[in-house]
Amino acid sequence: MSRQHGSKSTRISRRAVLKSAAALGASAVGSGVIQGFPTVWAQNIKDVVLRHAGPTVTAIPRIAEQATKDLGFTVQMQASENADLLNRFLSQSSAIDCADVSVVYMRYLIGRDVLQAIPLAKVKDWDKTLPLFTKGEYADGRKAPQQGITPTMILYATGPDGQKVTKGESTDWVTGVPSVTNGDTLGIRPDLVGRPIPSWADLLHDDFKGKAALQDNPTIGIIDVAMAMEARGDIKYGNKGNMTKEEIDKTLKVMTDIKRSGHFRSFWSSFDQSVNLMASGEVVIQSMWSPAVAAVRSRGIPCTFQPLKEGYRGWGYTLGAMKHLDGLKRDCFYEYLNWYTGGFEGAFIARQGYYSAQPENARKFLTQAEWDYWYDGKPAATEIKNPFGKVMEQPGAVRDGGTIAQRLGNIAVWNSVMDEDRYLTRRWNEFITS
Repeated sequence: MSRQHGSKSTRISRRAVLKSAAALGASAVGSGVIQGFPTVWAQNIKDVVLRHAGPTVTAIPRIAEQATKDLGFTVQMQASENADLLNRFLSQSSAIDCADVSVVYMRYLIGRDVLQAIPLAKVKDWDKTLPLFTKGEYADGRKAPQQGITPTMILYATGPDGQKVTKGESTDWVTGVPSVTNGDTLGIRPDLVGRPIPSWADLLHDDFKGKAALQDNPTIGIIDVAMAMEARGDIKYGNKGNMTKEEIDKTLKVMTDIKRSGHFRSFWSSFDQSVNLMASGEVVIQSMWSPAVAAVRSRGIPCTFQPLKEGYRGWGYTLGAMKHLDGLKRDCFYEYLNWYTGGFEGAFIARQGYYSAQPENARKFLTQAEWDYWYDGKPAATEIKNPFGKVMEQPGAVRDGGTIAQRLGNIAVWNSVMDEDRYLTRRWNEFITS
């Protein structure tokens, strides 16, 4: 059985504090003993509704249902994708309470007066957060490469307004608390590629002409090709996650020549597209997400999230507080934040192939067999199921990429918004339509 109630007593005690505060506020206001006491404290905690906006891979109703059950107030999930989600954060911020923000999108939000900083004093398990996020270090103390937008570039706020960040130096304020992470690589059809795939360079190899695909996202697509070009010796980038115009031009010239040769079968823009391309066999090597690989395998079709010697493209999400939160609702946000990083959510998304930024908390909510498979890279001792109970892997299966230390200890570059983002987007669109 999953240990999903290991911290129940802790949650009850914190919830009791909030309920007591609400009751005290109602009593004080009603009696007139404390003049000017905020009336927000007078409402019962059960009337609080927190609106959590995030991507479809994390803003999952089942997580909100469990939070509502455990915390005593209501959490609502609102899922959007990519540009739509970013637009909501920027233009509809008052309709959102909890911002489920990618490290990349933080670059757009910081300084726009839509988020407030979170005091570390309110974060219960900061010391359990991966040092890859908090210090820019791997678990063994090695410094991680600083290519792309790394978590430490956007994490530490200079003060409570959260409108500016440091250059990586830690402070007592953060723009958001790390929650979900992974290292992405290429998906392959091992039954159809016909040989070992050890390098990113294989994405561009003639062996796979007409059978390769890319994600139709300028930054991610060009970084994947940059990993391949650098691996085969075409170019040495200063920073693959923040290219100069010259590097962008050179990369897209090679990409255009390769495209015109018929190398790329498709440029996918949705999860389902990537799954169908691989499941049908139209594509045998492509940019891919971990749950998409799992979705192909759940159909009984071989698919591998292939470890590559040059390393992974890293990404992560943080949970931030919208600027308008205050009073009891802000205190409820802190409760939710600590619940969200406390284990249940981390275990839930682990069953999709993602990692919690607080792994030991997630471990409390996973069976030993699940932990061994998802985090320790060991053969599955039992059937491995997804978050909704569907069997994904049979006993004996081993997760691609090995242990969490092996995957997250080999991040070559992070997802990014480049300084030349507008130029890249224009050139990318020209490439796609060429």
